Amino acid sequence: MAAATQELERFVHEALAKGMSRQAIEDALSGAGWPAEQSRSALNAYADVEFPVPVPKPRPYLSAREAFLYLVLFATLYVAAWNLGSLLFDLINRAFPDPADNSYRISHLAESIRWSTSSVIIAFPVFLFVAHYLGKELARSPIKRLSAVRRWLTYLTLFIAAGVLIGDMITLVNNVLGGELSVRFILKVIVAAVIAGTIFGYYLFDLRREEKEE
Repeated sequence: MAAATQELERFVHEALAKGMSRQAIEDALSGAGWPAEQSRSALNAYADVEFPVPVPKPRPYLSAREAFLYLVLFATLYVAAWNLGSLLFDLINRAFPDPADNSYRISHLAESIRWSTSSVIIAFPVFLFVAHYLGKELARSPIKRLSAVRRWLTYLTLFIAAGVLIGDMITLVNNVLGGELSVRFILKVIVAAVIAGTIFGYYLFDLRREEKEE
């Protein structure tokens, strides 16, 4: 696969060097069976500027600093989202107590609420700070949007959020079919769907916006 990609890049370079138009190159590659996305990616590696030879665009590079920032960003997102959900679940349990709950579980709610609140208070501001900082970095250097670490963690986040949404809907349907619906169950389903759906929607929109800009 690597050899085929190198051959494609070499072909695009030579075609551009001979003055062929981008559309003509893309049409030729399409006729040869190359996927449109792969052809555009090879063409986008070169700037659309007037010059005797093809001018390569800057390519993203991986740095330890960048990896650290994105790991902090997504780790704090996961911690904040998980504990926000846990906090809301505990508040729902307190507002709509289940008579079957024993005294230990009820007394444990206060400790769980305190821990979840503390986690959100610390993790969410850190997430916002790092997101704001990285946003300014991307505005200054849009090429960093192609960071491999950023894209891998973004798709991992989409996978986790999609898994939560699917699991949430399966649980809802299962309880509907079993006739075991309660107010607090429905509220918990809504909480999980809103948190996971918000994260999924935001990062999916972000990826689609990048694809349009490329």
